[in-house]
Amino acid sequence: MKTKRIGLHAAALFCLLALAPLAAHATTITIVNLDAAGEGFNDPTAAAPVGGNNGATVGQQRLNVFNRAAAIWGDLLPSTVTIVVEAQFNPLTCSSSSGVLGSAGPRTVHSGFANQPVAAHWYHQALANKLSGVDNSINNDIQATFNSSVGTPGCLDTAPWYYGFDHAQGTGLDLLAVVLHELGHGLGFSTTTSASNGIFLGTAPNQLPSVFDKFLFDITAGLHWDQMSNAQRVASAINTNNLVWDGPVTTSKAPTFLQQPRLLVNSPPVIAASYPASTADFGTKLTSGGVSGSLVLVTDGAGMATNDGCEAFTNAGAIAGNIALVDRGNCPFSQKAINAFAAGASALVIANNQAGLLEMTGSAPGVTIPIIMIQQGDGNVIKGQLGGGVNATVGLDPTVHPGTNAGKVVMYAPNPVQPGSSVSHFDTSLQPNALMEPAISGDLTDDVDLTRYAFQDLGWVNGNTSVPPPAGPAIALRGAPNPFRGATSLRINLPAAGLVELTVLDIGGRSVRNLVRSWMPAGQTIVPWDGTDGEGHSLPPGVYLTRLKAGGASITQRIVRME
Repeated sequence: MKTKRIGLHAAALFCLLALAPLAAHATTITIVNLDAAGEGFNDPTAAAPVGGNNGATVGQQRLNVFNRAAAIWGDLLPSTVTIVVEAQFNPLTCSSSSGVLGSAGPRTVHSGFANQPVAAHWYHQALANKLSGVDNSINNDIQATFNSSVGTPGCLDTAPWYYGFDHAQGTGLDLLAVVLHELGHGLGFSTTTSASNGIFLGTAPNQLPSVFDKFLFDITAGLHWDQMSNAQRVASAINTNNLVWDGPVTTSKAPTFLQQPRLLVNSPPVIAASYPASTADFGTKLTSGGVSGSLVLVTDGAGMATNDGCEAFTNAGAIAGNIALVDRGNCPFSQKAINAFAAGASALVIANNQAGLLEMTGSAPGVTIPIIMIQQGDGNVIKGQLGGGVNATVGLDPTVHPGTNAGKVVMYAPNPVQPGSSVSHFDTSLQPNALMEPAISGDLTDDVDLTRYAFQDLGWVNGNTSVPPPAGPAIALRGAPNPFRGATSLRINLPAAGLVELTVLDIGGRSVRNLVRSWMPAGQTIVPWDGTDGEGHSLPPGVYLTRLKAGGASITQRIVRME
């Protein structure tokens, strides 16, 4: 079997304890904390509960977010082999207006392993392990680094990390969405082939394409990336809108997932048509059926304009139960949405005050109506007919699939190439936004959207693609230091008091030391291990497993003893 060790994958430029999710998940994903005391996951700064995250410190809330992301991916991607993620927070490149949020990728890639579906292609380590049913490397599976400076002076000052689970980040940065994205890269959503020079990873004679390349299809060339020359791949990497993903599962699901937001005017006949629209990061998601009603122009009788919806509506009685129409400008989109919702509108349509459409960012907590923007010209046409009454529907057009070409989902291929972002992402033209686009959008949720189907194409999933809700608090286990020489400390965290068993096993699963079998209180307990077996003999260097059982759950962490 061929193995290639690689550094941190740079595909995403937005891209305590060793943590493990509950055994009920389809796959156990363990987060190994690489941070030093007082930083990252160990940051002791006090924090108030936010968005379902009840961690009492910044470090614990970060840990809880990783736990949530691990649970979501673990429920979605079945594997009998534990996935181990090395994670840490460090200061990364940043300014007041932009910065690197994080990056992640596989520690190693593999080819020639048992049950490999496509020969002579690199597979990310976690996927190779899933397919072969065994751990193909002593290395941990994924390495990830996130920016600890976000939200501090000089580093995205006005956009701090948001640690809630509800994606209500407002002007902040949703850490959960970013972690889900980065873990997606580490689990397999990235090519190992250079987008800049088209060269496969490896050294002759073991330069191989990635299995990801098998699903990258260039419509112009009529070839997949693993069939092209280096020069053809270089050209394809900037062939905007013509580099697509042609995995059969993703292609079959794209028409259902990707639909154009629209305002459908039902009457009067003279303007009855489907008008393209853009969506907001807040409010409820659009549906194909949509929300129908009379379209009513808002008046607020104050401020810079009487139809901008920036103040309380003076015609709230006419708005109630109908679709509110306001002009863009003079206040945030979120304020217009809050006012429309307060007036009882069933939906909000914002008419642009200039050409084109744009995605509406911001936050409007508690607003539960759909919100769209229509083009300036379309707004003028519709407003000209309001005197006779206009009936419309705010929803999705099931016949238009933005972000596809020839029925296939478009990949990100800007010109010039953007190293670390090009090719290893879906294109930004997808509507609604997808998790694996090159930027994190405010309308992402835990459902892992169209991305789940790409993982099914890659070989992760056979059949079930549902994502059950993540479970509650998990027992947790950390070995620090890890790797270690001499001795290490195994830190147990329990959500409730109970009987605990802590055992050290060799890599073959045979018990070599029973460290604990006793009742323990809730919270953290530290158990030292000096690297000896049950008879006090020093064990040889190598990989060992520490297994914790408590409260009906069981988790296992890999730990490495060095010479």
